[in-house]
Amino acid sequence: MPQLTANGIAIEYDERGAGEPLLLIMGLGAQMTRWPEGFCDRLAGRGFRVIRFDNRDVGLSEKFDAAGPADMAAALTAFVSGTAVPSAYTLDDMARDAVGVLDALDIDRAHIVGASMGGMIAQLVAADFPERTLSLTSIMSTTGNRTLPPGTPEAMAALSTPAPNPHEDFEAFLAHGVKMGHVVGSPGHIDEAALRERIAGDFNRAYAPAGFLRQYVGVLASPDRRPKLAGVRAPTVVIHGEVDPLVPLAGGKDTAENIPGAELMVIPGMGHDVPAVFWDEIVDAIAKVAARAKAEA
Repeated sequence: MPQLTANGIAIEYDERGAGEPLLLIMGLGAQMTRWPEGFCDRLAGRGFRVIRFDNRDVGLSEKFDAAGPADMAAALTAFVSGTAVPSAYTLDDMARDAVGVLDALDIDRAHIVGASMGGMIAQLVAADFPERTLSLTSIMSTTGNRTLPPGTPEAMAALSTPAPNPHEDFEAFLAHGVKMGHVVGSPGHIDEAALRERIAGDFNRAYAPAGFLRQYVGVLASPDRRPKLAGVRAPTVVIHGEVDPLVPLAGGKDTAENIPGAELMVIPGMGHDVPAVFWDEIVDAIAKVAARAKAEA
């Protein structure tokens, strides 16, 4: 896969298809390969030029190890107390990375699609760079509103519990990932064999746990996005799983309520993942909001 320079850093990316550009932004600690090939191919088949990339600090994009390890204890203490969270970067920096990808590929405007933390980044692209945004799709994400309910205790514990060192016990590392998949994923749609294969593939491609923690702190350090979301004018669809235990449905509802004209699409049975059974439904929603953008242009 090729690399480009975006916002002054090296970013790994790939693309497929032809037509209107569509930028996929992945979530916390996740590599661009978490946008499955089949999902990307479906979007390309609907007439999009589909671009996905590794966010900073994960995958094969540039790492921020020079910033040192994230101090999670200090970050959480500051977050709870309402003081400034010390971080290597924020979601605003990551939104500028996303726009930098468009710059490097000579793309003026694109449909912006983000999942989880990637949805937060996509929201900021739409809010701060309206001239670059054709439409916005925010999937299983939220607004940064601190009054919203948190994830379930089990989901938050799964997110916060470090995985075993894969260099010391790879089976325990895989088991941890599978357990997290069951805790946060869509009930009845967990394929353990495929999940183990994906976890192993992610490890073999790139292993950057320090980047995950720095991204996590970057989320904590970022302010409530609701004031900015009020200014979003791009046609928007907010997609959320009805049984998401990590980012509860209230986060999706809050996102849709704070973006003028946004459509909320709730998917029964979907948790904090996007199993293949829901791909066509989500692709249809993305294509629909893209068509709306074209009609309103």
